[in-house]
Amino acid sequence: MTLKRLAMAVLAALLFAPLATQAAEIEIEVWAPADENERYRFVAISLAANVLNEELKIEGSDTRVVVKEGTSFGGSQGWAQLKQGFSLAVEAGKGPHIIVGGHEDIPVWGSAGLIYPIEDYIDLEAWPFSDLFPSLWPIMSWNGQVWGIPQDAESRPFFAWNPHLKAIGYSDADIAALPAKVKSGQYTLQNVLEDAKKIQDKGLVEKGYGFYPRATKGGDYWQFYAVQKGGDMYDAKSGKLILDKGALLAYYQFFNDAVFKYGVTKKNHLGMDWDQWYNEVATGKAGLWHGGTWHYARYTRREGLDDFFDKVMFSLIPSGGSGGKATTLTHPLTYLISKRAKGEEVELAARLITIASEPRLNTLHAIASAHLGITNAQTKVSQYADDRWTAEATVLLKSAFALPNSVDFGQYDTLVWKGLTAAWSGDLSPQQAVDTVVKEMQATMGDKVIIR
Repeated sequence: MTLKRLAMAVLAALLFAPLATQAAEIEIEVWAPADENERYRFVAISLAANVLNEELKIEGSDTRVVVKEGTSFGGSQGWAQLKQGFSLAVEAGKGPHIIVGGHEDIPVWGSAGLIYPIEDYIDLEAWPFSDLFPSLWPIMSWNGQVWGIPQDAESRPFFAWNPHLKAIGYSDADIAALPAKVKSGQYTLQNVLEDAKKIQDKGLVEKGYGFYPRATKGGDYWQFYAVQKGGDMYDAKSGKLILDKGALLAYYQFFNDAVFKYGVTKKNHLGMDWDQWYNEVATGKAGLWHGGTWHYARYTRREGLDDFFDKVMFSLIPSGGSGGKATTLTHPLTYLISKRAKGEEVELAARLITIASEPRLNTLHAIASAHLGITNAQTKVSQYADDRWTAEATVLLKSAFALPNSVDFGQYDTLVWKGLTAAWSGDLSPQQAVDTVVKEMQATMGDKVIIR
């Protein structure tokens, strides 16, 4: 063969040979509120991408997913930055394809057209979602549709420092029996104030440290309304919020009594530094307090509380008294699909969320962050079942409630908080605070709230 004919043959082979296809990479960006302990809010999606890409190969697809971990939005201002940044970014055609938000964001972002109803892209009756704790589904719903998948669950327990309880007369058996007494209503918020005062009077903690509430505004405070007789927040039939004046008065009276009658909570407690708060409750400088299940990670790691179960009792939030019921708040964060995602991106985001929700992957987050799981099967995963904290704290979910998914909740919450701080500081009596809140709510929210 001449050199010319050889060159022509090589050229023909190149021209008519099957073209090698190159995989099309689709980037999925994720935003989440996360610190180091909560890294699996991102990492689980990245791990899910490895599985999804193998599935895509088997399906004969040339698509491959690349996960971009967006801003973590950690720290005390993280939530506000995430919420504001997300809205602005999506309206500009940018931002994440998947966002981890609070379930209360669903009605706000859903009504603003910033997220997709996730039930349109995921089979909720198929595994793993068929195994989800049933109580979580209503929390993911709004306007007759399911919008998100719970990324985790948690509760907000009542805590007590065991050595201080022993010093005021509790035996080991008494302490072991206390969670059941709280649940049955035998131990109430009145007992909390009395025990906090005894702890202070013995000089075990400084004045104002007997009962040490959350350091800043947060949904936790609604627990002290919900444990009161009539402490309902939402009417499912009408879709309206409820404000019960009797429950609100009892809620305000408890904190007013804690500050002024018993002196077990500081008048200027709110707004304190969170690092100081964590250190004080984890070292016995406070007697009784309330916080989140995820606080366990902070107590036992950064604060060095190695013997947690010897030092700390935890339970539901005690009942407000006759007609009330012990409970705890759960505030599941949720995977949501942003309107930033278009076409195939939406389907891929949904598949990533599905894989990340499987028991072993979600358990990585639960153990790393001291949050709780989302499925029954998860409680049987060895890492979860063998971890004393997750095994015992998960039981609290059976008695938990969640804040209502309502576009009006933000305004409602702000007004009730304003009343609490007025009663806490003594600027208004508890009854005056209730009257002021009711008046302002009627003037600004009208029939959006059922006031009874």
